[in-house]
Amino acid sequence: MSRKEALDSIASEIVVCPKCRLSKSRKKAVPGEGSPESAVMLVGEGPGRNEDLQGRPFVGQAGKFLNELLAEAGLTRERVFICNVVRCRPPNNREPLPDEIETCTPYLDRQIKVVQPRLIVTLGKHSTSYFFSKLSLSFRGITNAHGKAEDVSFLGLGLTLFPTLHPAAGLYSAEYKRFLTHDFQQLKGTLEKHRILG
Repeated sequence: MSRKEALDSIASEIVVCPKCRLSKSRKKAVPGEGSPESAVMLVGEGPGRNEDLQGRPFVGQAGKFLNELLAEAGLTRERVFICNVVRCRPPNNREPLPDEIETCTPYLDRQIKVVQPRLIVTLGKHSTSYFFSKLSLSFRGITNAHGKAEDVSFLGLGLTLFPTLHPAAGLYSAEYKRFLTHDFQQLKGTLEKHRILG
């Protein structure tokens, strides 16, 4: 089975998944999208209103900003794989609850095993906290962790973890927008250092 076929198989499970309360209120689940061969994976928190309507990640204003940030790092959406820790929109855009994250992240782990990225960018506190918890790293908040690359072993894969804020934070705070822009500029250096950019 090719990587694309394996990802398509996981996506077919996600779009009909009944495993947590978020499935009751969703319009469309958001399995994730991008290159099955990508060396870079971006992991956000959960779908918003536009994502819930379209079934695609980061298609609203935060998605437009994310595209700009990717350009800062010398990347495009077509060259990365983008998904979230939860795949259905939490009602009223509330934060995902711990049990929802626990129920949904096995899909994420399976996608990581298929794509085998060399670098994972975590977008926001819930995504970063999930990885830090699995890696037994101390998480003292996203504003403390952002922009600091960590070489780790995750699911048997040697990769670099690069935490940053969620792009939506940059839409509401000029300070966070500066943090994000700087982080993605640093990310470009990390990609070059690890020879991930071709």
